[in-house]
Amino acid sequence: MIPDPTAEIKRIRHELGAADGFDVERIFARLRRLEAEFDRTVVRRPPRRIVDNNAVHRSDEAARSEMENLSPPPVDR
Repeated sequence: MIPDPTAEIKRIRHELGAADGFDVERIFARLRRLEAEFDRTVVRRPPRRIVDNNAVHRSDEAARSEMENLSPPPVDR
């Protein structure tokens, strides 16, 4: 039978967390130590910038002016 990869990942994650008492600071300290011992180049990317997207996040004024430019709905006869 093929083992469930999700269950295996959760098991390993639990083992690694338990080794450091589930303390985030200790987990990252251990990872930094392992990274320093690693003989290959570790690529660090700068944090991603958050760009304000006006098309998605409209101000109330922009939404009102857009609503004012709409034609009225057709009238039922």
